[in-house]
Amino acid sequence: MWMKKNRGAGTALLLLLLMSGVGRAHADELSELKSDIAALKTTYAQKIVALEARIAQLEVQASAATAIAEAPPPPPPAPAGGGGQSAFNPAVSVILAGNYANLSQDPATYRIAGFMPGADIGPGERSFNLGESELTLAANVDPYFLANLTVAIGADDSIHAEEAYFKTTALPAGLLLKGGRFFSGIGYLNEVHAHAWDFIDQPLVYQAFLGRQYATDGLQVKWLAPTDLFMEFGAETGNGRHFPGTGRNRNGMNSTTLFMHAGNDIGDSASWRAGLSWLDQRADNRSFDSVDGTGAPILNAFTGSSRLWGADFVYKWAPLGNSIERQFKFQAEFMHRIESGSLAFDTQGGNLNGSYRSSQSGWYAQGVYQFRPRWRIGLRYDSLHSGDPSIGLVAAGALTLADFSELAASSPDRTSLMLDWSPSEFSRLRLQYAQDQARRDARDHQLFLQYLYSIGAHGAHKF
Repeated sequence: MWMKKNRGAGTALLLLLLMSGVGRAHADELSELKSDIAALKTTYAQKIVALEARIAQLEVQASAATAIAEAPPPPPPAPAGGGGQSAFNPAVSVILAGNYANLSQDPATYRIAGFMPGADIGPGERSFNLGESELTLAANVDPYFLANLTVAIGADDSIHAEEAYFKTTALPAGLLLKGGRFFSGIGYLNEVHAHAWDFIDQPLVYQAFLGRQYATDGLQVKWLAPTDLFMEFGAETGNGRHFPGTGRNRNGMNSTTLFMHAGNDIGDSASWRAGLSWLDQRADNRSFDSVDGTGAPILNAFTGSSRLWGADFVYKWAPLGNSIERQFKFQAEFMHRIESGSLAFDTQGGNLNGSYRSSQSGWYAQGVYQFRPRWRIGLRYDSLHSGDPSIGLVAAGALTLADFSELAASSPDRTSLMLDWSPSEFSRLRLQYAQDQARRDARDHQLFLQYLYSIGAHGAHKF
């Protein structure tokens, strides 16, 4: 009986030992599996981190390679003699211009009543005309200078250097020097070439006071002030040969021009610029065709000083600065001129001479609205006031005012309306109508059709 009990206890103990061994084996295997999984996780985590770092490195290298590929190669250094490659490959641009004119009055009789005739002014010839075309060559000469040549080809096949100047590119402290022949910085519109005008012709005040557009052979210096507000100051001196001055056989500075401009932005959609100008010149025997009291043609001449001051203002608007869809531009200028000296009557006949003084003014205002892409409409009004000149020969009783009929007081004006379409930035077609009352007793109805085409590289236009 005891043996049976001991045998049963042994069997139970053996089973317990066997089960304990199996449990330990399973526990050891589970622990080993868990250890293997943990090791795999660590290994793959390290590999993932390494792969991510490699990917980031490759992305940086790819970006750097793209930037290097897109960046233009640096220009070759200019040789010691100056010039560089651009000196042999200047920017070339050509402006082709022409028009058709329908005029109710004979353009050969065009006069601005109350003002001495000056340079070639007026609406031009009737019918089809070749306008003033331009050929421009421009390039940086070296790191210090830029050179520009603009040759104008007139409707009469005349060719002349409209502008031929050098300009500095590296002066310190906001200074800029220009020398040669150039359009003066006086006023706003004077520096703008004809193809960039908003109307086919210049305002009457420019035609009467500056002979359409004032250019000089001389020097100009500008200074741009280091301020948040745009502030520019300029001075010019030159030979003074352009109307209202004349060529003078003397050394030195024969004309003086001073001007200043200020401007700024108004929010994100608008900006403005205002300016003041002063021009001092002298005329020696500035002759002009006239008629005496009997209607006989004669030649008169003015000698003396001509001083002009002006004010200009420009305002531009485009929604958030985007001028492609819509934009508006308002522009106005006022000029006042005083001339004093002597006036010679019938220089090729009696040649009488007496004192002369005049105080004259004029202004214009215009607005141009781009109401949809490529289409613009504009309205301009011009006004002049000649005043009553003081003529010594008339005051002394030697002659009557009828002998100076073109100088009698007058207030010419003109209203112009235009519509233009620009298929691209290189072409423009324009329709313009004007009621011109520059003549004393006649109104000229003027209808123009104009084309403008630009070929080649062309720089940005003035503000």
